[in-house]
Amino acid sequence: MLSFDAARLAQAFAIVERGIAQGAYPGAVAAVGGMDGVAAVRAFGLAVQEPEQLPMRTDTLFDLASLTKVVAATPALLRLLEDGAFVLETPVRQMIPEFGDDRVTMRHLLTHTSGLPAWCGLYLDHRGWEAYTAAICATELLREPGTAVAYSDLGFMLLGAVIQRLTGQTLPDYCRTAIFEPLGMHDTGWLPAQGRQRIAATERGNQVEYGMCGDRAPGFSRWRRAITWGEANDGNCFYGLDGVSSHAGLFGTAADMARYAQAWLRGGRPVLGRHTVALATRSHTPAMADNRALGWQKPPAAAFPSSRASCGDMLSPQAFGHTGFTGTSLWIDPDKDLFMILLTNRLHPAAKDGLFAVRPAFHNAVVAALR
Repeated sequence: MLSFDAARLAQAFAIVERGIAQGAYPGAVAAVGGMDGVAAVRAFGLAVQEPEQLPMRTDTLFDLASLTKVVAATPALLRLLEDGAFVLETPVRQMIPEFGDDRVTMRHLLTHTSGLPAWCGLYLDHRGWEAYTAAICATELLREPGTAVAYSDLGFMLLGAVIQRLTGQTLPDYCRTAIFEPLGMHDTGWLPAQGRQRIAATERGNQVEYGMCGDRAPGFSRWRRAITWGEANDGNCFYGLDGVSSHAGLFGTAADMARYAQAWLRGGRPVLGRHTVALATRSHTPAMADNRALGWQKPPAAAFPSSRASCGDMLSPQAFGHTGFTGTSLWIDPDKDLFMILLTNRLHPAAKDGLFAVRPAFHNAVVAALR
């Protein structure tokens, strides 16, 4: 059974609290635990700083941003893989006929090695799943599939179209019945109905994406100007897909993320089989600069990684995790029977980069606190 040195674990949580004083984020919820339960969960600072001040609570809902990829899209696709709907080497074109390049497979999309661009503001010209899918299918690849990892929101949006075409259901309906309800994740979903008083706010408008859209930004008439609160921060999700996407837009709590992490530590039960979990969490890009599993990130394989890893320095090679642009992260290490959840509102009311130093320091301190 997982056990921590109480004093050392307190030091780990103190790192998160110091992040507020250092201006990394207004507030945070941090939780650690293992297969048998949550060992500790703490809330710090403010969930909302403006237009009013609301304290962070341990049950605050966060815009999980790109954790959507591994908490919703990835397990949904793994369920379909178990059902025989496709194999990893199935060409994407077999399920999305509009996708013209036979070289790109499901494995490529799941490992971010398809060659698709990282991002583009699809909402500038398109609305709805069919229009988005057609636009992505018409997008030129930037490199030969399978030659390099290049993180791609577009690839995971295309996977959302695959899920919906294979199941004949909306993404929320399939994920609710296949993943969230079996795991008791009752606060997890898109378009949260819990009320803003329980939700952490994000950006003032979409300042980051406004800059990303360059010369085309002033001509887009739908930019939000007020604090984004209870709506998906991601523009491709909010403006073009009404808040529901496979790459972003999911909301959830630390408690629900703990339930999800525990399922992976149990070998997938009751959502996935243990052989599927083993397949999904091993490295699929061993010769590439970025170490990727199916959907998940892995600790760096290189002795001297080119950038600071969000997981810290002490997790085992069996570990896997992911981060979200809004300031969220989840790391799981089955070798240590450990999960670590850090949910922050680093974009509120404007983007801050201090979290990138806090995350690995927190993870190292938690591992050091293990008995």
